[in-house]
Amino acid sequence: MNIEEYRNFCLSLKGTTEGLPFDDRTLVFKVKGKMFSATDVEDYDMINVKCDPVKAIELRETYDFVLPGYHMNKKHWNSIKTGPHLPPDLLRKWVLDSYNLVVAGLPKRIREELQN
Repeated sequence: MNIEEYRNFCLSLKGTTEGLPFDDRTLVFKVKGKMFSATDVEDYDMINVKCDPVKAIELRETYDFVLPGYHMNKKHWNSIKTGPHLPPDLLRKWVLDSYNLVVAGLPKRIREELQN
């Protein structure tokens, strides 16, 4: 999955916005103001996704291209090395899991708004 496909997938998720809040290279995707994924637009060699802490460890032990979140809370974030070794369906699943994890933490009214 190239950066355009990754970006299009993130933006297809309801309530998602994109921005460059940290610098002019780090593209961040948020749902209702809460970050669920990020990548470097110049290199696109890694993406960050939020993850359940237990699942995060399991994924790191299973896949050599999944690492503790770079510049993130390593308990709750994974960094995934991009490239031909990474199946697009797996990347989409992890981005969607991250999105859903963030949505689950939003107030009930906002969660219901996103479901409609």
